This record gives sequence, C-alpha cells and structure tokens, in this order.
Amino acid sequence: VQLQASGGGLVQDGGSLRLSCTVSGRTRVTYGMGWFRQAPGQDREFVAAISVSDVIREYGDSMKGRFTISRDNAKNTVYLQMNSLKPEDTAVYYCAASHLSVPGKSGYNYWGQGTLVTVSS
Repeated sequence: VQLQASGGGLVQDGGSLRLSCTVSGRTRVTYGMGWFRQAPGQDREFVAAISVSDVIREYGDSMKGRFTISRDNAKNTVYLQMNSLKPEDTAVYYCAASHLSVPGKSGYNYWGQGTLVTVSS
C-alpha cells in the first residue's frame, strides 16, 4: 500500500489550502484514514481522522472549526481542507491509512511521505 500526499505549499496567514492523499496498491481494501503533522523540533500531532463509511470524523483540538477531512472512496483519495491557517500550522503533513474502520489518533498501518505546509505571517 502506498500513500501519496500532495497540495502543500506556502500560504499567508488566514489563507487556505487543500491537501490530497491518494492510496494505491491494495485498493480493494478500504481504509480508515487520518492526517497528522509534525513541525520542526516537535512531536507528531494528530490532525484529523475519517471512518471508512465517512460517517465519523474526528479532529485535533486546535483544528476544530478550521479544518475539514473528507474522502472519495471511488478515487481512493482523502482530503484535508484547511481554512484560516495560522503560522503555527506550519508543518509537514502526513496522511495515514488504518485497517480500522473507525480510526482515531492511533492504529495506523501505512504512512505517506508528507507534504510541507508553510504559513507566513
């Protein structure tokens, strides 16, 4: 299973970005999906997760109301819409896939390579 994240870049404070993550390989299996981020010198932080059925979505506390996770199972792709971005959102964002139907902050089996998001003040 391979995960390819894209959509990162440089954006100004208050701007928006949409990240995408496409799953390839064993795509007959549908995975619970999540996004994490890691800023320089900091631990990896949970951003958001979405269930296989797209019914359950969970967010990290600082992302609630600003970030939205969604998925298109026909395209094997999960998205992270990020609005009202702040400089403290600057990090490498990673997508992850889980064999759990309803993943949360842990239990992921596969990881993408990350995409850099930089928010300038």
